[in-house]
Amino acid sequence: MTKLTWLSHGGWMIEHDNHRLLIDPFLTDNPAAVTSADQLEDVAHILISHGHFDHVADAALIANENNATIVAIYEIAEWFAKTQNVQSTVGMNIGGQLELPWGSVKMTPALHSSQLPDGSYGGEPAGFVVKIDRTRIYFACDTALFSDMKLYADDVDIAVLPIGDLFTMGIEDSVKATKLINPKKVLPAHYGTWPPIAQDANHWADRIRKETAADPVILEVGESISF
Repeated sequence: MTKLTWLSHGGWMIEHDNHRLLIDPFLTDNPAAVTSADQLEDVAHILISHGHFDHVADAALIANENNATIVAIYEIAEWFAKTQNVQSTVGMNIGGQLELPWGSVKMTPALHSSQLPDGSYGGEPAGFVVKIDRTRIYFACDTALFSDMKLYADDVDIAVLPIGDLFTMGIEDSVKATKLINPKKVLPAHYGTWPPIAQDANHWADRIRKETAADPVILEVGESISF
């Protein structure tokens, strides 16, 4: 059994057997979060999609307290090792795949920007296809719509797509992305944290039902689905 939990904003937790994986943890200064960084225990790996503060803010603290490995684009992995004293990092690049004890992670392209909190270059932004057993989950992370999504995420079991607009794709393009990649289930992310990215997730879900073959799943912050 695998459990996927929305931590709010772009942050997610995957639990499989005795393994716990985080994606883009942002909790401490997050007005939408219901979990604090020091409550997350037994974390083995942390995936970082890009360098913006609302995706890296709590990663070093969680990694150091849990002896977890940060997996990110090479420049971000190096930054965590050199400036945040993270002992275990794996730097990879777009198109690469990493085998882990619980499955695999493939780093996919994203159309966005990436700068670390101290102004350092954050490499290229990324998304991830996480494979656990036979389940494939596509985390588009912060991105615009682009046609190559289909090459990396075609027919995935679960897609997690941003809908907040302004900094990422909004509802309209999220529906187009869903049509493009044809996931079985699709979950919204990166919305509702602050007023500029407030969105009506129920409206998004109605459009997904009417215009695509996917099953929309809206999670409250801290809520999970199992598969």
